[in-house]
Amino acid sequence: MEKWVYVMIIEKSKSYNRVTKAVIERHVANLRDLDEKGHLVLGGAFKGYPGVAGMYILQAESFEEAEELCKSEPLVLEGYATYKLKSLQVADKENNYLL
Repeated sequence: MEKWVYVMIIEKSKSYNRVTKAVIERHVANLRDLDEKGHLVLGGAFKGYPGVAGMYILQAESFEEAEELCKSEPLVLEGYATYKLKSLQVADKENNYLL
């Protein structure tokens, strides 16, 4: 059985430097919601990569569902960031690392 996750790369827009504490609080609330609903596999901030804020690895039924989750991120909704979404086929013991 194929297993997929979806990688959301969050890229800073020109207005990213205007992010307020209130925006970050909405962002964190979204992370909590994604986690509680079982969508958040992993998330975090990048350091040392100009223009890139962070990344989520999302569990979703489809690319389209993952895309909707990305669009609901407050940093994206409010114009502080954009995103790129990629499908990642999981390689693990269960599928013999895709061999």
